Amino acid sequence: MEGYWVRGVDLRQPEFGPSTSNDFMVLDLRLEANCMQALQPPVGASSFDEVYQLAADMGGVGFIHSAECEVLRNNALINLNVLHAAATTGVPSYFFSSSVCVYRDMAPNEPDVSEEAAYPALPDNEYGWEKLYAERAIAAYARRYGLAVHIGRFQNCYGPEGTWTGGREKAPAAICRKVAEVEPGGSIEVWGDGTAVRSYIYIDDLIAGIRSLVTSGITDPTNIGSPERIAVSELVDIVRDVSGKEFKVRYVPGPVGVRSRNFKHDRIQSTGWRPQVSLRDGLAQTYQWIQTQVAQRTAR
Repeated sequence: MEGYWVRGVDLRQPEFGPSTSNDFMVLDLRLEANCMQALQPPVGASSFDEVYQLAADMGGVGFIHSAECEVLRNNALINLNVLHAAATTGVPSYFFSSSVCVYRDMAPNEPDVSEEAAYPALPDNEYGWEKLYAERAIAAYARRYGLAVHIGRFQNCYGPEGTWTGGREKAPAAICRKVAEVEPGGSIEVWGDGTAVRSYIYIDDLIAGIRSLVTSGITDPTNIGSPERIAVSELVDIVRDVSGKEFKVRYVPGPVGVRSRNFKHDRIQSTGWRPQVSLRDGLAQTYQWIQTQVAQRTAR
């Protein structure tokens, strides 16, 4: 919509529809040569104007706790290779998708903390440590190469066309899938006891937040997310409501992650950005899309 020529790169073709980029490459960014290939500019340009590094080996809490070595190795390779390729090919602006996993475990009633509270560092999982290291690497490259860097620490993102099955899905998609699959009056299983507190951001709001950050001139790590916090049990209740189904919930042992992360949004809000989609509205759209996917799978 802004008139840019865009190249997209991923390990495979988009799963749920065609790429909207002008040029799409299937490349493994763990390999340095592939990163250099991805950043070869189109004819007539000396370099790309902006790079958005969104690639990562990631998933929900079950995945990041069961695949620690893959998360550390694959993401470190991707992050360093893409960063080095961008810096050495003269890209002036670099965005990196970090995560609120860089913060420590917190009690739900603790005061909100600023971005600086990532130090002294104490992430509860290796995904958070990997993101924090990548932030350090980006700062070093910015000093040497003069990159204008922008680091968004994402909250839990959800929405249509996201992973919804297979073990990498996050809680909103997993719960939507389970509810879509359950027969009326049946039951679904949810890990933990339902008291863990989370914040979720709808995909459209996240994209708008990224653009607000990049165009703002802010170069410090910045939380991008919604101040709307709910317990997992409340998340289940919202999906129940938007689905129109009645079912029972069985809380079972499983990976849960932190009790809560309470952080401020002052920095991103200073750009004028605010999330526009409420959790209820976002879940209604997400549930409808996942319900369609479940029905199509069942019909095959």
